[in-house]
Amino acid sequence: MTVWKTSMRNFFAHKGRMALSAVAVLLSVAFVCGTLVFTDTMNTTFDKLFAATASDVTVSPKSAPDNGGEGPQSGKPESLPASVVQQVTKAEGVKSAEGGVSSSSVTVVDKNNKNMGSDSGAPTIAGNWGHNDLRSMEITSGHAPRGPTEVMVDSDTAEKHHLKLGDELRTITVTGDIRARISGISTFKVTNPGAAIVYFDTATAQQKLLGAPNLFTHISVTAKSGVSDTQLKQNVAGQLGGTYKLQTQKENQDANKSSVGFLDVMKYAMLGFAGIAFLVGIFLIINTFSMLVAQRTREIGLMRAIGSSRKQINRSVLLEALLLGIFGSVLGVGAGVGLAVGLMKLMGSIGMDLSMDDLTVKWTTPAIGLLLGIVVTVVAAYVPARRAGKISPMAALRDAGTPSDGKAGWIRASLGLVLTGGGGAALFAAANADKSGPGSMYLAAGVFFTLIGFVVIGPLLAGVVVRAISTVVLRLFGPVGRMAERNALRNPRRTGATGSALMIGLALVACLSVVGSSMVASATDELDRSVGADFIIQSSNGQPVVPQAEKALRAAPGIEHITSYKEAESKVTSPDGKTEDDAVTGTDPTYMQDLRRETVSGELSAAYGKNAMSVGDTYAKRHHIKVGDSLSVAFKGGQTAKLKVAAITSDDTNIDKDVMYTSITTMSQYIPADKMPKNLIMFGKAKDGQEKTAYASLKKSLAEYPQYKVQNQTDFKQELKDQIGQLLNIVYGLLALAIIVAVLGVVNTLALSVVERTREIGLMRAIGMSRRQLRRMIRLESVVIALFGALLGLGLGMGWGTTAQKLLALEGLGVLEIPWPTIITVFVGSAFVGLFAALVPAFRAGRMNVLNAIATD
Repeated sequence: MTVWKTSMRNFFAHKGRMALSAVAVLLSVAFVCGTLVFTDTMNTTFDKLFAATASDVTVSPKSAPDNGGEGPQSGKPESLPASVVQQVTKAEGVKSAEGGVSSSSVTVVDKNNKNMGSDSGAPTIAGNWGHNDLRSMEITSGHAPRGPTEVMVDSDTAEKHHLKLGDELRTITVTGDIRARISGISTFKVTNPGAAIVYFDTATAQQKLLGAPNLFTHISVTAKSGVSDTQLKQNVAGQLGGTYKLQTQKENQDANKSSVGFLDVMKYAMLGFAGIAFLVGIFLIINTFSMLVAQRTREIGLMRAIGSSRKQINRSVLLEALLLGIFGSVLGVGAGVGLAVGLMKLMGSIGMDLSMDDLTVKWTTPAIGLLLGIVVTVVAAYVPARRAGKISPMAALRDAGTPSDGKAGWIRASLGLVLTGGGGAALFAAANADKSGPGSMYLAAGVFFTLIGFVVIGPLLAGVVVRAISTVVLRLFGPVGRMAERNALRNPRRTGATGSALMIGLALVACLSVVGSSMVASATDELDRSVGADFIIQSSNGQPVVPQAEKALRAAPGIEHITSYKEAESKVTSPDGKTEDDAVTGTDPTYMQDLRRETVSGELSAAYGKNAMSVGDTYAKRHHIKVGDSLSVAFKGGQTAKLKVAAITSDDTNIDKDVMYTSITTMSQYIPADKMPKNLIMFGKAKDGQEKTAYASLKKSLAEYPQYKVQNQTDFKQELKDQIGQLLNIVYGLLALAIIVAVLGVVNTLALSVVERTREIGLMRAIGMSRRQLRRMIRLESVVIALFGALLGLGLGMGWGTTAQKLLALEGLGVLEIPWPTIITVFVGSAFVGLFAALVPAFRAGRMNVLNAIATD
């Protein structure tokens, strides 16, 4: 009980000094809890949606994707005959069966050709309105479509794009455009995460979305009362045999959930960054308790002198850490829920709607947050607590201060050198690996051991690096600069820990900057070497190019040629008898001008001859194929062809690596016109000297098709750069949490250092140091600590990034580019971070009463 009272008294006596550590715990716990609440809420939203839209049993074509999506081959979903509905109705236990049509290979535009799709990447879905849709929707305005000139739209899309009854919409499909006026508006009974949905009458949906009447994409089956979904599925299977795919409501939900697997990726990625913040927070907590223990050396010595045992002292410090962990974690859990709400609002601003009614806070979320926050805080305080327990009663006779490291310092330095050396050896092995698999393992080991090694060896590095930085930066400020340098070097262990916290975040920033810049440089180099096309035409969401858009492209003036590019799903059997699922790409012969492919054997032009093809050298080596051999190619939806290998192309490229080519003419001989793949991408070449005219004319020709974009090589490179830049910015934003915690560490170190040096500061003021000089000294100390951490972090990160690029070179990304502007900006920015961190401590030091400071014990 005495230990508990002592801990409580000390905790509240130093609550101001522990505030920033509590904030670090709060931020880390908030990030974890916010991530869990946000992803759980998204899962709840999708679970409710999938449960509401799935019937008791769903019948679909055997070849249809499990998650209800569509393959890119023809631009039309897989279908089944309408007669199957009557067969299903005859099964025992069936209350009703209704055919449905659904397609996501559509684009809906208004009268101004503005795309009605969501900006969040959610699909645009067109289908027929039926009784099964009443499970999840209700008509809130107008009426259901009654013919080919009427369409119904969901209320979220109508509200977002200011649509009303009577407005005309154009639905673009591979079978032609559907022009119809809005006859009704339907509203979801559950949250719609952002998909845009339009409904037609059944006949129109069949003809325009599937290309023929009497077809459906699926059949929704409802069970009679008392019949389970599993029993109903068995009964329907008995009626249909094994011709079609059958899913219960639960199986359908599970399959659809796989289509939102990005939620798990997002969840674990964000938790990873939260872990980094926790790691950085550990340094802050260690520093805080180390300095508090040092400042209370005499007090602890007196406690030992009057009978307190080592265990009691140790327990007292750990109890203070426990209180800190509980306080910070409880606030962090609350802040996490607020963070989740903020993320939901952010997602809503980009088109993914999440209702507050679905806000999900499982009991495990606060439990995990509290457990993590408390355990991490107590573990971080363990070393300072042990150090406190070792203070002897004789310390009561000495001035307060941090004891010398002594032998322990040399042991730590030796261990740090060993870890760093081992990590460096692993990075060297990774950089010289000839396979990416083992190389990745070496890289992971190298990152881990060099990071731990730098942390452990931090105090030793502080003595060297701080002096070097001070020579360049601080000596310009005369005596004040030299005093700032000595203050930073006074306790290398503290400086090392504070700098290491900043080092971790900046090391990751530097590493990812090097990797991102190298990827862009490598891809740009590859484009310059390999791509001969002037223009690249493709959709922004992976949809195929509809025939009407293709016709407009080919009619554009100033164009020398437009090249088709179609991928046909196939089963390819090699001469050794092995069959693999693969895609055979059909292109026009002009593709040889659009993409410069090196051949290992044969001539690529011959691959565009009758019943001929090419294969990549990786596939050729694997199956011992040479020019003149024949492959059996079973085209999906078509016939099996015997194609002669006329060329073997080099796979020493990142563009169309390991791709098999044949001509569109050959492909069309074996695949019916209605099953023929649509263009996923197209290439264009301008007539000599007419590049600008051709570029403008292509864009104009696609004005009515906003889902497609025309890019020249400059556009394509810029988009690639922007995409990687956006990804890096997201990562930097997440790493900002760790950097903020590290900055709090600098603030806390300086604040506690000012308290520790109160008497010294009073003496310096007494002998003539002005308040301005004192504040400058503290600011310079902060700057040098921040630059120390930045130098270590950037150096370490560039080493990691360079090694990672060597591994990427094995995959064809062979250009190393160090983003010096970014590196220099981050380094200079670290100095400003140091200045900012010192504002409050410097201000408080400058306001000290001189006489009171001198009298401080």
